[in-house]
Amino acid sequence: MISHKAFNLQQLIDRAYKPEDWMNHLNDDLLKFWNKPEITDIKDSLFPTYITNDGHVLPASKQDWPKEFVEAKKSSDTSGLVDEDNNYVRAHSRLTYAFGIAYHMTGKTEYLDICKKGAMELMNAMDGNYGMHVTQNSTTKEWDSDYRKRTSQDLAYGLTGLGMYYFLTHDKSVMFKIFQLHDYIFNVYMDEKRGYLTWLPRFLKDNPEVQIVAQLDQLYAYMLMITPALPMPYAQKWRDDMKQITDILITQFYSEQYGFFWGVDSDAMSMNLGTDHTDFGHSVKTFWVILKVGELLNNVEYINFARPKIHRILLDAYIEKNGSWARRFDQNGNLDIDKEWWILAELDQAAEILSIHDPSYYRFLNNTHKYWFDVMTDHEHGEIWHMVDGATDKPVINYPKAHNWKTSLHSFEHTLFGYMTASRVKNESFSLFYAIPEWEKSRCRELQPYMFRAKVLDVENEGTIDTLTDGNSNYKVTFTSLH
Repeated sequence: MISHKAFNLQQLIDRAYKPEDWMNHLNDDLLKFWNKPEITDIKDSLFPTYITNDGHVLPASKQDWPKEFVEAKKSSDTSGLVDEDNNYVRAHSRLTYAFGIAYHMTGKTEYLDICKKGAMELMNAMDGNYGMHVTQNSTTKEWDSDYRKRTSQDLAYGLTGLGMYYFLTHDKSVMFKIFQLHDYIFNVYMDEKRGYLTWLPRFLKDNPEVQIVAQLDQLYAYMLMITPALPMPYAQKWRDDMKQITDILITQFYSEQYGFFWGVDSDAMSMNLGTDHTDFGHSVKTFWVILKVGELLNNVEYINFARPKIHRILLDAYIEKNGSWARRFDQNGNLDIDKEWWILAELDQAAEILSIHDPSYYRFLNNTHKYWFDVMTDHEHGEIWHMVDGATDKPVINYPKAHNWKTSLHSFEHTLFGYMTASRVKNESFSLFYAIPEWEKSRCRELQPYMFRAKVLDVENEGTIDTLTDGNSNYKVTFTSLH
């Protein structure tokens, strides 16, 4: 007989953070850091990639650099995070996305204006027949020129900001730019003979790495968000592409023995504990993405594959002592208890997805959310620490809070997930905002909350958005029954 531990669900629900806690986190911790003219008032250039821990653009002179950037350049673990001569398209795209989330949650059109500004610069970064540029010199504003050095992951994240702007506005000119880059990625990087998306363009001989993120981040960075908003027949083509990538993830990277995904599948030694991208974050993210793909495609096999494996990872990663998540197993099979912000976010989000139909997962979430708010969040200056020492619960100084691999994507998405799922567990309705054009206003009741589904309770038109040109109005959509 299988025994099941009983939980006092009412106590768990009562202890859970409220939707307004997540809205306050958005305003008081995240936007406090990012919503500043020196960061957002750009013209013919990208948003700045490097922001100091106290929330200012990194000075040009190294003599004026704060300690976190000085230390980052000294350490072999972090030196690649700071390439001060260039601003990164992926960082710009993620901040574009973040201001889209801010509008989606608050309805404040000034955030949508920043999202639009970012999206227009992303379209300027398109490189004709060669996809999209990935860096821009911070002084001369010149773009990178060698398309052979652009990774499929970087191009996917270039679509994150464009994807969010399209999701909110249904702007068809942006939609076709998205199609252009998506088709480029699949035409240039999908190697049908080898059966996966390559890291660099597939025709290059020196292209040894087989990276999980080359596949996964096509789904995560833009396809899961955009596909439900696409018209037919485009939506069906994207669904077919999503199925192809999901099958690659399962057949090429999944370890039945360990119950998680290898980060790299280049040779036998790369398939080992403690190697690059083999951690709780990449694995649980892959599982929850597969679960959401299964829901979108009505593919029960994907759902049944992913759901129990998420549960297993949550059990392995949870540290009872302080109510936090671990980072990974090291090469000796021991828990690495240090805290990397995005891994904690992915584990929370996976547990939140399962909690929609099983609130007992708040036995983890009530504690891991508290750890996020109490330890991971810099309440003085805003945003989330990149790395926290698991033994001391103190930030690791050589990891700045904003660099070319960390901006705002995970912290803002984590907040949106927290807001929606808190509404679900508290049995409350929640509202999100969309900038829908005039010709689609009759379809407002078909809108869905981000990657989820829900019942639409009410739609309110809060007025025309003058800064958009398609007769867009600011629609407040109230949902219930998130699933």
